Amino acid sequence: MRSLNFKDPEAVRALTCTLLKEDFGLTIDIPVERLIPTVPLRLNYIHWVEDLIGHQDAGERVVRRGIDIGTGASCIYPLLGATLNGWYFLATEVDDMCFNYAKKNVEQNNLSDLIKVVKVPQKTLLMDALKEESEIIYDFCMCNPPFFANQLEAKGVNSRNPRRPPPSSVNTGGITEIMAEGGELEFVKRIIHDSLQLKKRLRWYSCMLGKKCSLAPLKEELRIQGVPKVTHTEFCQGRTMRWALAWSFYDDVQVPSPPSKRRKLEKPRKPITFMVLASTVKELSIKAAAMGWDAVEAIAVVRAWVEKILTDLKVQHKRVPCGKDEVSLFVTAIENSWIHLRRKKRERVRQLRELPRASEDVLQAIEEEKNSQKSKSNNSGCENSKTEDSEMGIMAPDEGVQLTTGDELLEESAAKEECGEHVKEETEAKQGETSLDKGSSNAKEESCSSEESSNLTVEKEQSPKETSRCFLFKCLMNVKKEGKDVLVEMHWVEGQNRDLMNQLCTYLRNQILRLVAS
Repeated sequence: MRSLNFKDPEAVRALTCTLLKEDFGLTIDIPVERLIPTVPLRLNYIHWVEDLIGHQDAGERVVRRGIDIGTGASCIYPLLGATLNGWYFLATEVDDMCFNYAKKNVEQNNLSDLIKVVKVPQKTLLMDALKEESEIIYDFCMCNPPFFANQLEAKGVNSRNPRRPPPSSVNTGGITEIMAEGGELEFVKRIIHDSLQLKKRLRWYSCMLGKKCSLAPLKEELRIQGVPKVTHTEFCQGRTMRWALAWSFYDDVQVPSPPSKRRKLEKPRKPITFMVLASTVKELSIKAAAMGWDAVEAIAVVRAWVEKILTDLKVQHKRVPCGKDEVSLFVTAIENSWIHLRRKKRERVRQLRELPRASEDVLQAIEEEKNSQKSKSNNSGCENSKTEDSEMGIMAPDEGVQLTTGDELLEESAAKEECGEHVKEETEAKQGETSLDKGSSNAKEESCSSEESSNLTVEKEQSPKETSRCFLFKCLMNVKKEGKDVLVEMHWVEGQNRDLMNQLCTYLRNQILRLVAS
């Protein structure tokens, strides 16, 4: 199958005539010395005018009248508008050859009752053309203005981006069809000037533009002149882009929305990462073994410690399927539990000091109850050990204050009176950081496996109370080998602020380094 040579005027003319005949039943003649229109682009303009003036139901008998400024030899806009929609057209032309061909094309398609082709003097746009039509209100005008100001510009010199490919089709337009003083910008400004005098003689004024850079100054000109209704659009057909501008002085017209700006596809953001060196992984493995964890591989060791830190922070996480040589966690942060932990602990100790102490009888009763619970839990596992530790008191590292049972009672009563479960959550958060600060000394007291910690986390995630709360952010954490080291990546998914993920990443890295240093 042979492709069409768009550089050949005869081939381009044959294509246009064939499309009009096959799709619309129109028979036209076009001289190769004049502009040969592309049918799809002209049809796009007709459809946009339909949007401007509004569609009518099949049963309606509303007469639509339009003006085609510079109709050309093909008279394509009036022929399409009359054939498709039954519109009446006043078609103007300044060139003798174009005028004669346009009249012939209208007559041979039997559309003389809908299309009137008139010869007008040079530089005539709307004012002179409407002198004899003083009583008629037109619905619209359309125009395909001369795009270029001179021959050099028409050849692309200093007017075409050198990075763009050359035009794919031949330009057969005559002088008056492709060039005008000041180019399309000044040509359309003259139409704007005429519209300021004619105003409501036309419901819509419109023009096609060949350069996008002409759109902004023309819209600014309309704004300066106080034109109340302005819109624009773009026509994209193959490699050819055109723009169209329309304005109206009527308050009751419906203005089609301009095309939305095409957003550039957002480049995927790089993940936040930190590296756990081989020497650090070795130390973490020793501490994991001391805690009875069965993690052996470097990736599993780092993952287990990350899971423990996240659990201590009350940051939801669950394992998700991933590649062969990596592990992944889907992380959901409900609250910012990794910032200002030390300040929170100091504030809590200060509040406890200011609260009144309980009576000696109450303290003695609490002590006896603790002792009985302690005797019952001697043979319990790691969960009971942790509970006992939290009941008997925790050292606040910054203040060096041991919480007594009396202090615990005051803390519980304060929690009930002030904020319910809040104090309990903060106490558990303190335990997590205290255990990280103490390192291997507290690690010996831990005997839970990483699998149990993961199961506990999943159970928390499934809790209706947790899932109903809003979240700060969600991210996907990947732990994978990087040579002998281990790389931790955090990929942003969604949330309130990406900086929060940065903070959590920094906290995780610092806690892992603190574990090794302790």
